[in-house]
Amino acid sequence: MGRVKVILNPIAGKGHGARVEPELRRHLEAGDLDFHMECTAAPKHAIELARQAVSDGFEIVVAAGGDGTTHEVVNGLMLAAGDGVGGTLAVLPIGSGSDFAHTAGVPGDLEAACRRLTHGKARLMDVGRVSLDAGAPRYFDNTLGIGFDGVVTLEALKMPRLRGMALYLPVVLKTVFLSLKIPLATIQYDDQEMVLPALMITVANGAREGGGFFVAPDAKPDDGLFDLCIAREISRMAMLGLIPHFMKGTHVDKEPVTMARAARVTISSPDPLVAHVDGEMLCTEGHRIDCEILPRRLRVWS
Repeated sequence: MGRVKVILNPIAGKGHGARVEPELRRHLEAGDLDFHMECTAAPKHAIELARQAVSDGFEIVVAAGGDGTTHEVVNGLMLAAGDGVGGTLAVLPIGSGSDFAHTAGVPGDLEAACRRLTHGKARLMDVGRVSLDAGAPRYFDNTLGIGFDGVVTLEALKMPRLRGMALYLPVVLKTVFLSLKIPLATIQYDDQEMVLPALMITVANGAREGGGFFVAPDAKPDDGLFDLCIAREISRMAMLGLIPHFMKGTHVDKEPVTMARAARVTISSPDPLVAHVDGEMLCTEGHRIDCEILPRRLRVWS
């Protein structure tokens, strides 16, 4: 293994990143890795650090944080790659959700995840590219969610102390009963079109989001397709009844859910669209979101 750049987000996991930095350094040193660690100082800083790491010749760029940190590092790697393959990305899961780490097969235990840096191997994964209202594109590795899970992400930002399921489950309940407004959405995917009051629309490269909700349980991050989870408006009590199914991935054949696969997806609405991408807010008042899959364009070490 060559040189390793570790990009640590100290505020990942509500400050968990800063607390585990000494432990992280010990584990990396025990693995006899040639690494250089740098902490992010502001939002989007990891994008520039990842781009610079590629320019500086680091062979592996490690996102040490949560899904937001990974999202930024992926964007930096893809921008550095141009039309080529981005990477190599590795992930150390110390954030609130760490859903992409689960998709990549990275252990949740920090010491075990650090050992994987020494003993792992690279694989190629798909990447999503999204543009909002015909603006500049950005990349995503795991999921893009509109409606319900977009509002959940927005509400989660208001709870600064909690992480993991202790964060997301109360936020889900608040979204069900207090926060959610249903947009009328047109969904176009490949040669299909749906128009419906949309409870939620998830465009998934990975199976899991929100720290443990298996929204697209059959999604594979290297098959060249998004898995779509589309749910029309239902009553709030019916929504409540669906939550355990989403936690287990058993919602796929339940009303009001439609599952599909596609390489390109466009969601538009005259109403404001609230959306997240990899657990980071994409918009609160969007009107058109275009997504396309880039097959096997990211090299991931796991």
